[in-house]
Amino acid sequence: SIHWSWYMPFGLLTPASWVAMYTQRYMHEYGCTGLDLAEVAVSARKHAFNNPAAFFHGVPLTVEQHQASKWITEPLRLFDCCQESDGGCAQVIVSAKKARAIQANGRARGALIRGVAQAAGRDQENMTSFYRPSISYLPEMDLVAKQTYAQAGLSAKDVDAAIIYDAFTPVVMWQLESWGFCGRGEAKDFVKGGNLDKDGGLPCNTHGGQLSEAYIHGMNGVNEGVRLIRGTSLNQPKKNDHVLVTAGVGVPTSGMILGQLG
Repeated sequence: SIHWSWYMPFGLLTPASWVAMYTQRYMHEYGCTGLDLAEVAVSARKHAFNNPAAFFHGVPLTVEQHQASKWITEPLRLFDCCQESDGGCAQVIVSAKKARAIQANGRARGALIRGVAQAAGRDQENMTSFYRPSISYLPEMDLVAKQTYAQAGLSAKDVDAAIIYDAFTPVVMWQLESWGFCGRGEAKDFVKGGNLDKDGGLPCNTHGGQLSEAYIHGMNGVNEGVRLIRGTSLNQPKKNDHVLVTAGVGVPTSGMILGQLG
């Protein structure tokens, strides 16, 4: 943690403050605003509203409420930040052959891991990679996306829904760009008009995400990805052949694409 001595004396004490630094630069370069971040938070809350397991079950959120919430560290407001949660999740991973046998016996339907990758940048620090030539995108997530798509033999146009690690609203936007759903700097437009909602172009964080269901380090997102493949999500989109699930950003990161077991 010695590298934090470069930041903490100047007030960058928390993940929120570190992400705020990236977000300020991203906003400066691409014209993103707090209203754009609100689109991400409101969409997640719509999904949590229908989820009895979510902390914010039955509690709506409007753009106006988002904009009126207190600053945590500019440009991040309260509802741009995930919760602090206690909880647990579990997954059982078996061979595809075993999963098909289980499924054939009428037991739990499986989700096939079509592609998975992990990456770290050579100039990456733990959430404080401020000395890169650019701090307005995630090169390690770019690499994860490239490798995962190659392994799966798929591309962004094949992904029907996404569970995107949402510790903060802006990190969702950067990942949408890394995974090729929109161009660099275009996420502010991609998230508008309900595009992340259940019936939108890319249903995203259908459980409510870490912003509105619970923050369990993304493991609850893995479970929701499986539910989406099974067709059992409480906010089930019409198409569910392939689902993207991503992991934490700013640290060595990872992602995977789940598909139908067949």
